[in-house]
Parts: sequence; C-alpha cells; structure tokens
Amino acid sequence: MIDPKLELYYRNMRELFRTAGWKQLIEDLTANGVIIDSVEMTRNNEDLYFRKGQLDVIANIVNLEGQLESAEQEQLEDTNESIH
Repeated sequence: MIDPKLELYYRNMRELFRTAGWKQLIEDLTANGVIIDSVEMTRNNEDLYFRKGQLDVIANIVNLEGQLESAEQEQLEDTNESIH
C-alpha cells in the first residue's frame, strides 16, 4: 500500500497538471528555453553558466509531470511486489 501522504501528493500533482494554468506555464517555459538556449546573446562565461542554470530549472519543471508519473509507477510496482 502506498503511503497516504504520498498518494495525496501524487493526486494533487495530477490535478495541477490538468489545469490550463499549468499547460500555459509549460508553453511559456518551453518558449523561453528556446530563447535562453541561444548562445548568440551570451556575453561571457558567467552568462553562459547562468543560462545553463536557467535551462536546468526549466527542464526540471517541464519534465516534472513525467518524472512524477515514473516515480508513482515505480512506487506502485514496488508495492505490488511486496504484496506478492
């Protein structure tokens, strides 16, 4: 059985992912990522590393839904294995 707090967390996150606001945020971040990923506007190494950090954060948010789905699936599989 999945921990009730963890199950509630997954349920709340699934609700979040279904909202229009979440979809809009992902579209905006994806568009911003394309602009940030351009090295043409990079002024120096410091700016390059700053952009890299921005892209890492954007990637984590954009991929959050898939990461949580994988984690939830793994949790369910582990729970099923421990039952059998």
